[in-house]
Amino acid sequence: MAAAGGAEHLRLCINIDHVATIRQARLADEPDPALAAVQCEAAGADGITAHLREDRRHIQDADIDAVMRTIRTPFNLEMALTDEMLAIALRLRPHQVTLVPERRQEVTTEGGLDVTRDPGRLRDGLTRLAAAGIRTSLFVDPDPRMIDASAARGAMAIELHTGRYAHASSDPATLAALRDGAIRARSAGLAVHAGHGLTVANVGAVAAIGEIEELNIGHHIISRAVFVGIAAAVREMRTAMDAARVP
Repeated sequence: MAAAGGAEHLRLCINIDHVATIRQARLADEPDPALAAVQCEAAGADGITAHLREDRRHIQDADIDAVMRTIRTPFNLEMALTDEMLAIALRLRPHQVTLVPERRQEVTTEGGLDVTRDPGRLRDGLTRLAAAGIRTSLFVDPDPRMIDASAARGAMAIELHTGRYAHASSDPATLAALRDGAIRARSAGLAVHAGHGLTVANVGAVAAIGEIEELNIGHHIISRAVFVGIAAAVREMRTAMDAARVP
């Protein structure tokens, strides 16, 4: 187990959803999420993430096809555990699927997946994905019950929801919950990822948690790209993460 502040490489995966959000505002053909993914890779991203929502509010099916044809780094498909999405994942076979909660009325994902509900269906979905050679992850709050249940259902990894920390990073309890959750998950044999609401200003404390091996960051990168370009935005985040990881 790595200690907090460990020097091993912390992976940065860029979520390209909001490139598609800009495009869908005009139902046009630009900006192109697949092109953004390539530019993120060139700037140092270790992987690409996209959430194919049931209502297709931003990323479209064709985007997933194009990204998977284009990128060279691992692709992480975020999705709800529905029959439709499971069939898509089993057809496309991305490197990883992260199962997330999804509600039509939400603006963005508002919290972690309740992995204590319908455990049989969740276990079956994870088993089918793993049998297809797809790495599996669950997006959960840093709650001991959810972490333990994630391990019990057979997930390979969890992604800790950092939203509460992002909204109250001055509250030490929010960071402590992430740190304790990461330690608990690693002890249970889970790989530990994290993401949601992370920015250059607040990422350092999360990046310094040695048990976390991957961060998924999207909205801040795309927001910064409006002003500095997407490559510079990726490099800024990479620099902030690496500075926090120095022993």
